[in-house]
Amino acid sequence: MKETGPKNQTAQIVARDHRAEIVDRLYDVALDPIRLDELLEVWEGRVAPLRVGPVETAIPIEDPEIEAHIGRARVFLDRFEATREDGGYRSILADIPRAAAFISNGGSTVAACNRAAAQAFGIAEGAPISALPLDAEDITTLRSVIRKVAAGRAEKVITLRIRSTLTGGPVIMRVSPVESAEKPPLALVLSTELVWPEGFEVTVQEAFDLTAAEVEIVRSITLGLPLKDIAEARGRSLETVRTQVRSILAKTETHGQSELVRVVLGLMDVSLIPSVGADPLPRQGGLDDLPFHSLHLPDGRRLTWIEFGDPAGAPLLYMHLDYGLIRWTATAERQARARGIRVIVPVRAGYGRSDLHARGVDHLTGCTEDYAAVLEHLGVTSVAILALGADLRFAINLSLLRPGLVRGIVGCAAQLPLRTAAQYDRMDKWQRFILANARYAPRVLPFLVQAGFSLARRLGKEAFFAKVNGGSPADMETFARADVREAVLAGSEVTLGPKLSVHEAFTRECISSEKDWSGIVRACVVPVVLLQGDQDPQTPMQTIRELMGDFPHLQISFVPHTGQLLFFAAWQQALAALEPFLPR
Repeated sequence: MKETGPKNQTAQIVARDHRAEIVDRLYDVALDPIRLDELLEVWEGRVAPLRVGPVETAIPIEDPEIEAHIGRARVFLDRFEATREDGGYRSILADIPRAAAFISNGGSTVAACNRAAAQAFGIAEGAPISALPLDAEDITTLRSVIRKVAAGRAEKVITLRIRSTLTGGPVIMRVSPVESAEKPPLALVLSTELVWPEGFEVTVQEAFDLTAAEVEIVRSITLGLPLKDIAEARGRSLETVRTQVRSILAKTETHGQSELVRVVLGLMDVSLIPSVGADPLPRQGGLDDLPFHSLHLPDGRRLTWIEFGDPAGAPLLYMHLDYGLIRWTATAERQARARGIRVIVPVRAGYGRSDLHARGVDHLTGCTEDYAAVLEHLGVTSVAILALGADLRFAINLSLLRPGLVRGIVGCAAQLPLRTAAQYDRMDKWQRFILANARYAPRVLPFLVQAGFSLARRLGKEAFFAKVNGGSPADMETFARADVREAVLAGSEVTLGPKLSVHEAFTRECISSEKDWSGIVRACVVPVVLLQGDQDPQTPMQTIRELMGDFPHLQISFVPHTGQLLFFAAWQQALAALEPFLPR
């Protein structure tokens, strides 16, 4: 029986307050990714089962209300910079293609607006602000906030929650200053009101094999209309529309309207932003220029890879971690050549110019088959593998799917399949924030990852690395070395570059790594040597020791004063461990 006494009522009130706090933080992060730290702290204190101890007042990790807000909050992410120095203020609007946005000084007219605002609000450049579909009182408030923010007399960013007189639903507006020589000063107003790009219905129909009627329903849901209004507008019963929605969810493989909106917005991003991969890696100090090679697979996808070392040497397959660390230090790459090792580095699906797998493809199987395809294309019939982190699962799976191909595996700072919440709790907060949500709240994860990539772009790679891995003094010391920093920054261009952000691929990587893949580890028959760090912020020594009992056939050694960057700190030891497995 459900408890209804005072204690339960108090818990419900507290949970409601906690939920509101999380929602506020979600929008804070969406408006300014630099505040991701604040969301992390609130999330861990409020959401079960990440909390340690009593959870009577914690919010379930799969929460429909929070998921719905995440769908709306993603509208703001990675769309523009608060201030720009690259031209006139109108250039800002070009970076905001699908959210309604306009620029104003708080006076009576709109200085400029994008096409989305023209469609959603019925305004144009020079139009009166009073034409906005808002109550007069809300317009007065909005104008006042614009003037204060533009003039620097208020917080740099202010968020307003206003009700639209057009749809009856809430509109969230973000007001931020614009760097401009205009007088009086200007502010940018970005809203959560969305519009569909011209021709986007064809993209949605082809992507999910929907009927024309289903596409119209998807469009209405994405724009925030309730099912009752959709039914009235289409002249159909509410039950008929609900039946159509169930069909849409099945075809899109989503589990609710909020997830449907998230998927459609993601597809919209792909449609609106040109898909540009990483350029050939530039020469950066000691590293040589390396060309990308590519092949086209039977499913039509492109797969790329690089090679270094001795072109005629013993083949070594190197797996680059979800950070996309495809380069070694210059000294290590030269040593590979001197030792007669041919290092083959496939760039995984969704990274750089390697295409993502189609929806529904099992990530572990798909990536493993991609590795096999590159080796087959190159005529490699026997190989040793060096895998970083959770890439160990790809290495072991390849040995199972292609018997006789893999002679042995060396894992550096490897992640083994975790079993308990306590093992997540031992991680440093950033690793726990992403990976625990990958396991327990995969629907929430895309927003968190996208926010993380936005933060990395805002801070720069070096500062972001320090923020995420600052809990490991060993990693920070290793990263401080010029040759390691060069290798990490150059190699990770397939993950985050000037025109590239692989948050979708990274999300799939994380969800895949946190599934239970212990079965393939137990089934492994090739030799596996793991070199583990004593300061690993993701897989601490205590966790490794707990898991060693589950996998006694693995040979595990701890390398003093190393963390997740173990390979870059101790590559000589890794190559020595690989030597017996190299097919000479």
